[in-house]
Amino acid sequence: MTLEEIKNILPNLDNVAFQLEDGSFVPEHFHVTEVGLIHKHFIDCGGTIRKEIVVNFQLWNADDYEHRLKPGKLLHIIKLSEEQLGMENAEIEVEFQRDTIGKYDLAFNGTHFLLQNKKTACLATDACGIPTLKPKIKLGTSATNGCNPESGCC
Repeated sequence: MTLEEIKNILPNLDNVAFQLEDGSFVPEHFHVTEVGLIHKHFIDCGGTIRKEIVVNFQLWNADDYEHRLKPGKLLHIIKLSEEQLGMENAEIEVEFQRDTIGKYDLAFNGTHFLLQNKKTACLATDACGIPTLKPKIKLGTSATNGCNPESGCC
């Protein structure tokens, strides 16, 4: 989800809720403690230099159980961040701490936001020697498994 997408969604919500992939929710008394712009400049294992820019939201919950962040307030925080940091429209990454700090992609299901686990991946699969997976095919040669050599299916 991009910054523009969340800005279009927030005015239509009564509450802001974030659900994790395991079905649990970020406690409803969470705070957005940071909105930032992260520039990542790196080299992949194939030697290609890359740049990545993401908008980062950090969620945090404290002991103030009566706190509730309303959509209008989050929209105000985003607009202030855009003005002060010169933010552009970019993908949103969310940080939230459970056992350790997790980084999540953001989606929306029509009711609440979904925190989707981020995964690492090789960006240079053609250069690092990792073989591509080939689909496994079950071979058969008798009529008992549904394939007869005369049928043309094998």
